[in-house]
Amino acid sequence: MPEIVREELLGCVLKVAESTNKSIAGLSGRIVGETRNTLKIEGVGGREKTIIKDQCVFLIKYSNKWIKVDGKELVARPEDRIKKNVKLW
Repeated sequence: MPEIVREELLGCVLKVAESTNKSIAGLSGRIVGETRNTLKIEGVGGREKTIIKDQCVFLIKYSNKWIKVDGKELVARPEDRIKKNVKLW
């Protein structure tokens, strides 16, 4: 899981596995934008939704595998997150 924290996420498919905001639990789509605290996904019919990272646990499809990621691990600007030193276990 930690290695995906340092990867570029734009274009990956994402599912919201868990969320403190019950209205977005179960949403899925392709990641089309990212800020420090949010991910923007394009869902069915081209509708874009903005999701707050630290409120969710995500399933991200990366290299044909679904990886579970706590959104709190992703909170950082994309360019800073890629440089982040992550403890591998």
